[in-house]
Amino acid sequence: MKAEVFANYADLAPLLQKHTEAGRTIALTNGCFDLLHVGHIRLLQAAAQEADLLVVALNSDKSVRGNKGPGRPLVPLVERMEVLAALECVHFVTSFAEPTADALIEILRPNVYCKGTDWTADQVPERATAEKIHARIAICGDSKSHSSSDLAERLGH
Repeated sequence: MKAEVFANYADLAPLLQKHTEAGRTIALTNGCFDLLHVGHIRLLQAAAQEADLLVVALNSDKSVRGNKGPGRPLVPLVERMEVLAALECVHFVTSFAEPTADALIEILRPNVYCKGTDWTADQVPERATAEKIHARIAICGDSKSHSSSDLAERLGH
């Protein structure tokens, strides 16, 4: 089943609330997901194991440029969303433009906030927000040995 895509994450909140009321747990992860690679897949599969439903929020093109530089993203947001929506382990895809995922977490209210292994639970920038809504922080995926930035550099971008 293909995941549902929501251009505006606030539009996803009421649907997630219904799932929560029905007893389903929600995991949320976020990132650029520019050049999809095995590290992304391992993160997403591990995050999906943390709850009944997985929401993936992608950084907007503007925020990717701010984080990664003027040549990024290599793949525009609408296409990144489509690719992630096609993955079996992903249930919902949305995007956000803010510099952190704090507002996203407050509005979507996941049970679990998942970050990659390049973080520790204490270092997660949105930790206080996750704790405020009583979301557990899960560190997921394999060791950070894969990188879209490294791939882009090897391709000359």
